[in-house]
Amino acid sequence: MSQPPDLRAISLLILDVDGVMTDGSIIIDDLGRETKAFHVRDGLAIRVWQMMGGEIAFITGRSSQVVALRATELKVRHVMQAVRDKSEALRLVLERTGRQAHEAAAMGDDIVDLPLLRAVGYPMAVADAVAEVRQVARFVTGQPGGRGAVREAVEHLLGAQGRWDEAVERYVPFGHKSGHKEV
Repeated sequence: MSQPPDLRAISLLILDVDGVMTDGSIIIDDLGRETKAFHVRDGLAIRVWQMMGGEIAFITGRSSQVVALRATELKVRHVMQAVRDKSEALRLVLERTGRQAHEAAAMGDDIVDLPLLRAVGYPMAVADAVAEVRQVARFVTGQPGGRGAVREAVEHLLGAQGRWDEAVERYVPFGHKSGHKEV
C-alpha cells in the first residue's frame, strides 16, 4: 500500500447516501413517495464537521426529495443526485469547493462507490459495505450505514487531526467542563 495520507489535510467529506447516511432501505409508500431514515448522530456529526471548518458533499446515484430536504436541514451545499459517474461528480465537487482530491475523504458502501473512493485522499467504508469497498478503504467503521457510521467517521477524522476534543468542548456549557459541577 502507498504511503499513508496526511489526515490533517482532509477538509472535504463526501458521503454516499443510501447505505451510508441510511441503512440502505428504500421505502416507497402507496402514493409512490420515497422515505428514508437518517440517524440523528450522523446529522450532528455533519454539523460538527462544518463547525470545525470542513465541507460536506452528498454524491448519490438515486434522486429523492427527502435527500434534498435532509441536505437543506443540515446546510449541505454540495448535493449531487442521480449521479451515474461518481468520478465526474467528484471532479465537479472539487472544482466547486476549491479543494484537491488529496484533501477529500469519501465514504461508500457498494461497488458504484469504488471510482470515487479510489480517487480521493482517504477512502472510508461503513461496516456493512461490500468486500470490494472495504478492501480499498483506509478506515472501516464499526457501525453499519444509517446507524452512526458518519458520526464515527467524523470523530475518526477530527481525532486524527487532533481536533475532536476541541469540537466536543464547543458543546460543553461554560463552567461545566470535564463533568465537574459548579459549586
